[in-house]
Amino acid sequence: MDYQKQLHKYRRWQDAQLTLMGRLLVKEGATYFNERVDLKELYFTEYNKPYFENNSIIFNISHSGEFVVVAITNDNCNIGIDIEKYKSINIQDFKGHMTPYEQHKVLNSEKDQIEFFRYWTQKEAVIKAHGNGLTIPLKSFEIRNNKTNLDSSTFFISEIMLKEEYACHVASKKEIYKENITVKKIDINKFTTT
Repeated sequence: MDYQKQLHKYRRWQDAQLTLMGRLLVKEGATYFNERVDLKELYFTEYNKPYFENNSIIFNISHSGEFVVVAITNDNCNIGIDIEKYKSINIQDFKGHMTPYEQHKVLNSEKDQIEFFRYWTQKEAVIKAHGNGLTIPLKSFEIRNNKTNLDSSTFFISEIMLKEEYACHVASKKEIYKENITVKKIDINKFTTT
């Protein structure tokens, strides 16, 4: 499916716009690895994970609130990223997606809403790095000490601090060292013309 058709599948125009912004950020981010990507050559796996053929860039996109975030690597290893803006939720509605250990950690935290979103973004980042997306039940693996095992593979997770009211995590099968994470803020105006 070409990327314009992919954008039309969104019900909300804001989601299509944020997805397009993510793709433009991927194109921009590829230049940091001295790579050029053509968005017309964007392909999707059977689980809807986007990728480019014939170049070393591996990426993942997430958006929430005012942020679109992209994780990019040329390290030949899948990567996943997730961001969520904190909001008030009924944690009981999500207990079925957490292991007993995770439920205990979240429900016994002084800031249970924040702790929930920290766990949620870690789990989402892992399933995105894995590549099979939401076909993987979130309760089928457990996050402990910023890592987890899923399908006989270990995934490492690192927190990315962007803004106080957001949780953001990146995951990969390769250990992630904070000193190797570069956060670049790119103004949306870079992509607009007047």
